[in-house]
Amino acid sequence: MGAADSTRGSTATAVPLGMPRLPNRHADGPGPRRPEDPRLLDRFGRTATDLRVSVIDKCNLRCTYCMPADGMAWLPRNRLLTAAEIRRLVRIAVRDLGVREVRLTGGEPLVRQDLADIVAGLREDHPDLPLSLTTNAVGLAERAAELAAAGLTRINVSLDTLRAETFATMARRPFLDRALAGIEAAAAAGLSPLKINAVLLRGVNDAQAPELVRWALERGHELRFIEQMPLDADHGWRRENLVGAAETRALLSRDFVLSPDPRARDGAPAERFLVASKDRPGAVLGTVGIIASVTEPFCADCRRTRLTAEGRVMSCLFSREETDLAGPMRSGATDAEIAGRWRDAMWAKPRAHGMDRPGLGDAGFVQPERTMSAIGG
Repeated sequence: MGAADSTRGSTATAVPLGMPRLPNRHADGPGPRRPEDPRLLDRFGRTATDLRVSVIDKCNLRCTYCMPADGMAWLPRNRLLTAAEIRRLVRIAVRDLGVREVRLTGGEPLVRQDLADIVAGLREDHPDLPLSLTTNAVGLAERAAELAAAGLTRINVSLDTLRAETFATMARRPFLDRALAGIEAAAAAGLSPLKINAVLLRGVNDAQAPELVRWALERGHELRFIEQMPLDADHGWRRENLVGAAETRALLSRDFVLSPDPRARDGAPAERFLVASKDRPGAVLGTVGIIASVTEPFCADCRRTRLTAEGRVMSCLFSREETDLAGPMRSGATDAEIAGRWRDAMWAKPRAHGMDRPGLGDAGFVQPERTMSAIGG
């Protein structure tokens, strides 16, 4: 991954991977002012070009690292962004704020019945926009062709295991066969390259990592292992239980030869590796990625801005401050006013992990009240 985007007219400096440095300022000054630049800049030299839009907070699984077994309070329907409101906000983001790609998230986006209409509207407005979807693939078998026809570009699927018993333990639902059928349907519909996201839990599915890699390589999918983050509803996350990036690489190296992918990371959260078998280390079988938000943070090159299902800007997954766009929009705010609020929200983006330094689980870190399902990944 390269340095963060430079900013026209900004006093902020480009930074290497790791943590952004504070921008230049006078020791007794008020801090940097946002430059006259239409893009989504922040005080640390980063520019957001990747928009994640949560279309719903509900989910049909109850994954242990995300949601409680029961008892979630869902947003009432009248608080969710409508299809027309999503379309308007994305139009503002692309036309006025420099957003170059959009991903629809949840909760579980497939729970939303008008999802294909949302996709079709966005595609009509933006014929060339990369438009993807993050899903657990439960129910995707019935909707993949419809979403592809509506203009969806590709799909990310959350799949932590290929074993039915483990799936039921982790997701608290016995739907592995439905998820696998959804993945097959997405591939058949041309929603590729498919990216498979897996979270490893110690003593639950960590030993299955090589099995997942083989399965993905055989099908031409890119598997990415995501470190478990403290965004669970039960607040049971502990750093000592984490299966980190170094441990994941060690697990995979027992069965495969990993070498760094020479392609530029270019703001992607995953560090990619070329994968070869032990007996033919020169023959590349495909790639695998590791998203190490906890142990090897990439905050310095973060290019994401997020909208929650009720229309609030979150500048970071771990933000404890949000900026409402839906309220002003429903009260008659102009596109220019909405864009201005969005710029201000991103200018205030924290340095890392919702605070001024990295350290998920360290002293000073406060876990957000929102779970991942309520934020939108």
